[in-house]
Amino acid sequence: MTVFLRLALSCAMLTGGLGAAQTAPAAQASHAMPAARVSAAPAARTPQDTAVAQASQGTAVAQAVRAPAAPCSAPYRIDRTLPNGARWQLCWEMRNIEGLTLTKVVYTPKGNRPVSVLRSAALAQIHVPYDSGSPRYHDIGALGSTAIPLLAADCPGGERREQSVCVTTRARGHAYLKSGYEEPSVSAQGSDLVVFAAFQVGWYTYLAEWAFSDDGAITPRVGATGSLAGSTTTAGHGWPIGVGSATFEESHSHNVFWRLDFDIQGKSGDVVEQYDFSGSRTAKRKLKRTTFTREAKALNRRTRWWRVVDRGVRNADGHPVSWELNNSDSSQYRGPAGEAFTRADVYVTGYRSCERLASVNPAPRCAGSVDRYVNGERLTDPVLWVNVGYHHVPRDEDADPMPTHWQGFRVTPRDVTAKNPH
Repeated sequence: MTVFLRLALSCAMLTGGLGAAQTAPAAQASHAMPAARVSAAPAARTPQDTAVAQASQGTAVAQAVRAPAAPCSAPYRIDRTLPNGARWQLCWEMRNIEGLTLTKVVYTPKGNRPVSVLRSAALAQIHVPYDSGSPRYHDIGALGSTAIPLLAADCPGGERREQSVCVTTRARGHAYLKSGYEEPSVSAQGSDLVVFAAFQVGWYTYLAEWAFSDDGAITPRVGATGSLAGSTTTAGHGWPIGVGSATFEESHSHNVFWRLDFDIQGKSGDVVEQYDFSGSRTAKRKLKRTTFTREAKALNRRTRWWRVVDRGVRNADGHPVSWELNNSDSSQYRGPAGEAFTRADVYVTGYRSCERLASVNPAPRCAGSVDRYVNGERLTDPVLWVNVGYHHVPRDEDADPMPTHWQGFRVTPRDVTAKNPH
C-alpha cells in the first residue's frame, strides 16, 4: 500500500514548528511513495535552515543570514576554467528544504574581470496538479533528505561531491560558425560547466541541473524521470497505457519554480526591467521598457523578456552590465483560486530570508506563497521567481523506466563583454 505524506509535517520536523505550513493543511507532499522508498536520513542543517528554525523562536536573523559569508571550502567550492578560457566560481550546499542550492556565483570571461552574478539560486517548488482535480502535490519541502547517491555512470567525465552532487563539463555544440566567403570559415565548439543532483520524490526521480556556459549563459532546468505514478482515470483526463484502451494514466502538470537572488557586483544597484515590442501586424516594432520599482507579478508575452541590470557596472563599451531572462517555453499553467501562485510566470520581490518556497513556504512569520510576497514594497534588492510549466500527457513510451522530460529557461549575459567572449 502506498503512503501519502503531508508537506506541513515534514516542514515542521525541519523547522521545529508548523509556522506558515499550517495555512495549507491539505497540501500533499509528494507522489505516492512505494513503501520501500519512504525512509531517508535527513540532510545536515545549513546556515539557512538554522536561520528559519531560529526565526520560529523569535530570533532576528535576516541580517545575520544576509551578511557575506567566508568563501566556501572543499568539497563545496567549484572553480572551473572551460576550454575557451572562461571561468566559473561558485559554492554548493544541500539544504534540507530546497535541496541543491548554489551560492556566490561569479563569471570571468576570458581576458576580462570577474563579475558576480548570483548570491543564491535554488529550486523553489515543483507543483504537480493532476487533470482530474486531485491529487495536487507540492514536491519540495524536504528535498535535501531525498537526494540520491550518484553512481560514477551518472556523472560521466566528472566528479561526485559527497556522492550526491555531480560536477562535470560537456559539449554544447557550436559556439559560432562564420563563413568568410573568399576567406576560410571560422568556427568554435562551446562547453558547459554542469552541476546537478537527483532526488527521489514518490515514483518520480527529479534531476536538478544548472549549466554554466563558456559564453556566460546560465541554464537551470529540471528533468523528470523514474516511473509514472500509476494514477488511473477516465479517458477525459488521461491517455491509454498498456494493451488496449482499458487503463488511462492520468495527465498532470509539473509547475517548476526557481528562486534567483541576483547580485551583480553586489546587491546595491540591481534593477529589474521588462522589455516589450509593440507593432504586431505592422511593418514596424517599437521597444518599450518598464522598470519595476516595486514588487511585481509578470506574465509571458510574445517577444517579452526581462533583465537584471546594474547601471553602475559597465563593459568596455560603456554599456551597463545585465543578465537577460527569457521564459517563453512554459505551458503557463493557471490553477484555481487556492493556487494563486500559479497565476504569473515571473515574480519580482524584495529580498527576505524567510521567503524560500513558491508555495507552502515553511518559514514562520512569512507569507505562505510567492503571490503573497508581492505586497507593493519598494525594490532595493530584487529576487526573481521563475515559473515554468510542463503538461505531461503520458504515452506508451513512458513505460518503466520513464524517459527524462526536461523543462527550464535560460539566463543570457547582455553587455557583460564588449564582444563575443568565446
